[in-house]
Amino acid sequence: MSLHARDQLKYWGIAAVIFAVTLWFLGDVLLPFVLGGAVAYFLDPIADRLEKLGLSRIAATALITVVGVFAFVILLLLVIPTLIEQAVDLFEVAPTLFTNLRDALSARFPGIMDVDSPLRQSLVSVGETIQARGGELLNTVLSSAAGIINVVMLFVIVPVVAVYLLLDWDRMVARIDDLLPRDHAPTIRKLASDIDNTLASFIRGMGTVCIILGTYYAVALMMIGLQFGLVVGFIAGLVTFIPYLGALIGGALAIGLALFQFWGDWLSIGLVAGVFVLGQVIEGNVLTPKLVGSSVGLHPVWLILALSIFGTLFGFVGMLVAVPVAAALGVIARFATDQYTSSRLYRGFSDQDTK
Repeated sequence: MSLHARDQLKYWGIAAVIFAVTLWFLGDVLLPFVLGGAVAYFLDPIADRLEKLGLSRIAATALITVVGVFAFVILLLLVIPTLIEQAVDLFEVAPTLFTNLRDALSARFPGIMDVDSPLRQSLVSVGETIQARGGELLNTVLSSAAGIINVVMLFVIVPVVAVYLLLDWDRMVARIDDLLPRDHAPTIRKLASDIDNTLASFIRGMGTVCIILGTYYAVALMMIGLQFGLVVGFIAGLVTFIPYLGALIGGALAIGLALFQFWGDWLSIGLVAGVFVLGQVIEGNVLTPKLVGSSVGLHPVWLILALSIFGTLFGFVGMLVAVPVAAALGVIARFATDQYTSSRLYRGFSDQDTK
């Protein structure tokens, strides 16, 4: 005999509370393991394809690990130092940029840019705040012993966790399947399959799109000669998972910087704008249809809400788990809606009346 619905709700509620409390108290400790699990989930299809080509799971994991370490070393030696240097320079030059903007507005609109105007004071305040807080944040992260230790721990623990999870991924899934309640196993498998399809489209598909577009933006802007092209490309690629937001933020930042750097050189400014227009064309017509598909199942507003709530409650690790939790809740909500619309509570006796 299966459990009463009220008892099932009680047990699942207890499990949800335990999950939230664990995130609350152990968020920083769990961060490397959550990241390692995300990396393993991202790479599992590659390992499966290598197995289909004849490699064992151990050989597939070893090959992926070697390629990943090689790529990481290249990033560590060539990209990350330049990214940090440009980020620091951007924070340092921010007050100058806002001063130039203030002077340009003062020349064109002297009435609204006098000494005591709120707009003028706001521009000065924003520039000084970015310089002070941004520089302080970077210096703290880069110079703090605890920060260095945490970064080293991430670089050590995350790859180790990812390798072990990738190696045992199929066995873990099979073991979890064996532990499912027998009465509800088919339903749970169906829900898990829908959640996996949503996550696969979003995390694997959109993650790949973010990497491709971020690399494209960074390389193209640096080829044009934009001073902070690598930072702009990194930011634009990072937020591409929210439709149009990456291009909007990256394009506004890049064009704004281009106006200060290339003022009068309208060809360079047009090339910077063209980079983002071309990026949107490629994303909308090639990358997203091929890598993500037509239906991801995560509405941007729902995603932003989940990121905001989990980020506020549980910090950075909360933002990491926000996407899978949002996907799971979305699938469960659709399942509950289907159950409701096919139930007697929704349909009543109208079907009998029409017969």
